[in-house]
Formats: sequence, C-alpha cells, structure tokens
Amino acid sequence: MKLWGAREEDQIANGLLRDDSKFAAGKIAFFQYVAVFLFLLTGFWDLQVRNPAVYQERAMENSIKSIPVLAPRGKILDRDGRVIVDNHSSFSLYLSRENLKMEHLRPIAEGLDLDYDSLVARVRRFQSRGAPQYQPIPIKEELTPAELAFVESHKDANTFPELEVIHVQHRLYPRSGLAAHVIGYVGEVSESELNTPEFTSLHQGDVIGKDGIERQYNDVLMGVDGQRRVEVDSFGNERRVLSDDKEAIPGKSLQLTIDLDLQAVAELTLENRRGAVVALDPRSGEVLAMVSRPAFDPNLFAGRIRSKDWSDLVNNPAHPLLNRAIQAQQAPGSTFKPIMLLAGLETGAIDDNFTVNCPGGANFYGRFFKCWGRHGTVGIHTGLVHSCDTFFYNVANRMDIDDIAHYAEMVGYGHKTGIDLPHEAEGVVPSRKWKIRNFREKWYPGENISVGIGQGATTVTPLQMASAIGGLAIGGMWFQPHLIKDAVHLMPARRAEVKLENIRKVVSGMYGVVNEGGTGVRAHLPGIDVCGKTGSAQLVSNDALRAGFKQSNDMKDNAWFVGFAPCQDPEIVVATLFENGEHGQLAAPIVRDVLKAYFDKKARLAQPQPQMASLPPQPLSIAPVAPAAAAPANP
Repeated sequence: MKLWGAREEDQIANGLLRDDSKFAAGKIAFFQYVAVFLFLLTGFWDLQVRNPAVYQERAMENSIKSIPVLAPRGKILDRDGRVIVDNHSSFSLYLSRENLKMEHLRPIAEGLDLDYDSLVARVRRFQSRGAPQYQPIPIKEELTPAELAFVESHKDANTFPELEVIHVQHRLYPRSGLAAHVIGYVGEVSESELNTPEFTSLHQGDVIGKDGIERQYNDVLMGVDGQRRVEVDSFGNERRVLSDDKEAIPGKSLQLTIDLDLQAVAELTLENRRGAVVALDPRSGEVLAMVSRPAFDPNLFAGRIRSKDWSDLVNNPAHPLLNRAIQAQQAPGSTFKPIMLLAGLETGAIDDNFTVNCPGGANFYGRFFKCWGRHGTVGIHTGLVHSCDTFFYNVANRMDIDDIAHYAEMVGYGHKTGIDLPHEAEGVVPSRKWKIRNFREKWYPGENISVGIGQGATTVTPLQMASAIGGLAIGGMWFQPHLIKDAVHLMPARRAEVKLENIRKVVSGMYGVVNEGGTGVRAHLPGIDVCGKTGSAQLVSNDALRAGFKQSNDMKDNAWFVGFAPCQDPEIVVATLFENGEHGQLAAPIVRDVLKAYFDKKARLAQPQPQMASLPPQPLSIAPVAPAAAAPANP
C-alpha cells in the first residue's frame, strides 16, 4: 500500500509541474503580444496624431528627387548682331550625393572609361568642401549614345542609383580659334577661385568664364540655375514632376564692337604666322578686330579640358594661350619715330629747318650707331618718310630722356589702355626714375640714342600702338579701347595740349611713308589715303651679331606696321606685330588688307566713300585741347 501511495504522489507532482510550465509559457506569449501591440499602437499614434507632418516630410524625401536645371550662358554677338558664341544641347552625368556609395565608383569608372583615382579624388573634394547635400557631382560631359545607354541600363535602385543624367547647354565656339583670345573660354571654378570674394556664392562644379570676354563679363553672361523636383518610385524612375519648380534664368547676351568680316580678314592675314593685329575706331575706341596667333580652340575648355590637351597648350613653345594683342611687350622699333618727331618739335629740340646728313650712321659718345641705309641729307619730313635712323639718333641726342618719356606716356605707352579684357600688360617707357627704381643706376645720355629709334628698354603692345597712333591722328585725343558695343565712351579718356601744326607735320610724314616712296609703300591702296609707319625691332643687338652670335629664326627682328585711313578725319587705325618678320615692309600688307576690307564693306553698304586728297594733308581742323595730367613712369 505504501508503494502504491508513493507512486500516486509522484504522478500528482509531475502533473502539477507540467501544468505550471504550460501556464508560464502562455503568460509569456500573452505579454509579448501585448507589448508588440502597444509598440505598434504608440508608433501609430506618433505617426498619425502627434507628428504627422514630420513623418510625411521624411517619406516625401524618400520619394522626391531634386534635379538641378543649369542656366545657359548668354550669347556673344558681333557689332552687327551675328552670333559668335552660342550654346548647344548635350547631356552631362552627375552623381547624386544622397545615394552615393563609394564602392560603386570603380564599376562606374570602368563602364564610362573614367580614371578611377581621379573620380575618387573629385568626389572627396566635393565632400570636403561642405557643398550642400542636394548638390550633385558632375563627372562627365557630352555623353555619347553608348554612354547614355550604359547609364540608362544601370541607374536603377539595385545597381547605381546615384547616376543622374542632366540636360545642359554647353558653349559652342567658332572653329579654328576665330577671335579665341577676345572671347576667352569657360571652365569649372577652381578651389582657389572659390576662396576669392568674386566667387563666394558659387559651389564646386559651377562653370565660370576663365579668360577674355567670358571672364570679364562673367556676371552678365552667367545665369541663375534653377531646380526641378520629381517624384520617383522605388526603382528610381520618375513618376511625375511637381509644380514647385524653380526656373533657371538664362544669362544675358553681349554685343561686341568686333566686326566679324574684319576679324575674319585679319585672322587670314596672320595665317601660319606669329603675331597680332588690332583694328580700332580712333573716334570712339571701339575695337573692330583683334587677332593673336597662334590661337587655340576654346571648345577644348567647354566641358573639362583633358590633361593632355592642357599640357599641349601650356608646353607649346609658340605660347598659343598668350594674347599677343594686349600681352606681347616688344620694342616698337621705327614705329616710335612719329612720337619722337612730335616730341622733338614740341620741346623745341628741332624745328622745321633741322636737317641731318646720313652717310650710313653716326658716332655718339665714342660709339658708332649704324643706320639701315645711306639717306644723304634728310629733314623732318624725309627723315620720317624714309625712316632714317641717323636723323632720329640726332633728335634723341638733343633731348632729355624724361622729355621723351613724357611724350611717350602722353600717347599711352607705359600704361594699360584700360580695355575690358583681363591680364593686359603695361609695357615699359624708360626714364631716369624708371632706371633708378629698377637698376639703382643713373641714366646716361648715350642711352637716349637707342630709345630714339624705339629700341633699348622701350616696349609696347600692339593695342597700345594702335591706340597711340590713332589718338595722335585725330589731334591728340585718346578714347579708351573697349569691346562692348553699348559702352558709353562719349568723352576722350585723355587729351593732350599739343600744337596741331606739329601733329600735321607728323601725319604728313606718315602719309609720305605710304604714298611718297617711303618704307611703307606696300600699304598703298588706290583711292584711299593711307598713312602709316613701318618698324623693324631687333631682338639681338648689333654688338652680339658682330661677336658671332648665331641668329636663329625665333631671334630674327620683329616686323611692325601701324596705319590709319583716311588721312584726314581717320575712321580706322590698324597695328600689326609680325614676330620674326624681319622687315616692317612685310607687315605693311597685313594692315593694307584689313583697311581694304573695312572700306570695301563700307562701299557695299552704300555708305559714302572716303574722300581722296589730291594734295598732301593739310592742317587738322581740331581745336586745341586741355593738357593731360602726366602719369608716373612705371617700373
């Protein structure tokens, strides 16, 4: 009986234990369900009742994508309204920073033939500069059909959701480098530029003008970007465009003073040569043509220029990026002689009866200075017509260097003209102050001799030369050269108190250079009174040549010519620099062709032809003007 009782007790105990574990498991499950329900209920309350706006906004952010709308730059037109620079439609590839994954960069680079290391460095630059998260990263411009197909097949949510194709307007420049140095080019803003006050409002990846008109008037040409907001599905496909778009504001167009017809002719005259041509209207300062050769293709910069293309440009010994029209600082040679003649007459160093015998040179301060020819007895007119060095050696020897510098600066040498282009050079006008400042030495009278024929330390730019001679030709008034058609330049930038009789004598001599058997006869045009002056500027001294210096082609003399027409009331002045052209006579046809193009077009437009003068020029009918304040010599 006891045994049976024990077994019965054990069975009862085991049953109670089994009942207790089932009871506990049920309780636990019950509380778990209650907890999950309460959690869901709390979340639902928070989402639907307490903060519905916050969570709705977050949900929208997951389904709304912001796409930048890039504003097209303004067009650039010539003086007649013809388009020089336009835009063309293309597609660029961007990386959306919200969806960007660094591990995707390698396959993206491989699929689009991009350099992986450069791509990674570019992404990190954007991240380090703290650009807004919504701002995408541009990685490739001008997508080809094959590249577009790659992007379209890989930009889904499961592959590369960061890929974004954006429709853009890229710059379209003239071919063959036409007016390249005037127009300039665009490019992506650099990190150093972003740190300047001028570009503080821009972001990494923005495109700005880098040189020329594009840079000078960047604020006008550059528009304001817009933004497009679209709703996308989970695969990144666009479903609908929202109505709160921000429209892009295109940049304004600019009309230049450049005449495309004249520009094209000037470009052709310098084909396969190094040098520059500048054509101005001396009555207003309008630049009618400006050429620098060799040139470059601005289309290379329209997107992001390739490293190889940039290296080829900067390492080219011919320096195609140099705007020789405003940056080439060269000795003017004999084109300086009209200024010397005016200075000599104005200071009283010479008069109408002053003559010199030229046997082929002259001795000064124990040294022989050679003339390029044997001219016999020459006076103020024939000395200029035949460009006699011996005559102007004697003029310079009679003058003080500071007086020469004064008249050189009066016509604009040694100072920037103020043209609306970046990086203009000043040139050099030597004086006592200049030499002390730069060499800590005094000026010696013997140094005047070389200055008298436009050699020595004197340097000018082609633009300065055109402006100087043009202002002299209209009676001592200089208008600021400019490239914008609607610019207001009604008053001269400078006036000089000079005797009009002396200006007439200079102009008469320049008339003889072209029309009386002088050194510039190749600039003669039938029916047009052309005045001008040749110049051959040495790059190697006579002493070095006598010592046996071997003169290479790139060390041959520079050829200059500056001319204007008609002789009375000039409408156009043209200056040309033909690097290593050796003789100014070879530069004269360049100016002649540009002048002919100007007057031929004028005739085609049925405008009055320039009046021919049957006699040498008479005194100019221009009233005396007030003196200009003398500017300090530049170092």
